Amino acid sequence: MVVDPALAPVTETSFGIEYSVHECPRRHREYVEAVFPGVDLDGLLIIPTCQHSEVDLVQRGERVENEKDRLLERFMEFAKHVCRTLETSGYWADYVDPCSGLPMIHRDTGSVYGEVEALCTLLRYKTQNAGCCKIILHPKWGSSVYPASMFAKAPLEVVHAAMKAAEKELAEVLN
Repeated sequence: MVVDPALAPVTETSFGIEYSVHECPRRHREYVEAVFPGVDLDGLLIIPTCQHSEVDLVQRGERVENEKDRLLERFMEFAKHVCRTLETSGYWADYVDPCSGLPMIHRDTGSVYGEVEALCTLLRYKTQNAGCCKIILHPKWGSSVYPASMFAKAPLEVVHAAMKAAEKELAEVLN
């Protein structure tokens, strides 16, 4: 299967969040429609992010849980800033809580967004079985990765500007 290349290649913020920007591929539309009912998916951009964790997140224990919390807080701050900037400019935007898979702004669904499936579809990342779950394998970091996604209906240059503005605002806080 051929996947459309990213509209914006993988980029990394100064505080370690990798992201890329993609149009919603046909293969992925059904999942996204369930998570965001009523949203016109034409022109919808998916912004998958990954953070390199200091520990292998497949493992268990207090150290792993603390690392997941740290990465979750970093993503949530970044995503809030990006989405707020886009919405203030009149564009639709949302992000998914990586713990629940549920949208954080438009909460009119119980459907869960699958980060693993998204990274397989959008970036062709490989997976590995870990018990009853599939985990993503980042090409450089293996399973020491924390994925989370944002979504926007805005021109690519506006999304880039929102990402850069959030990075600038949060650089000192999140480094």
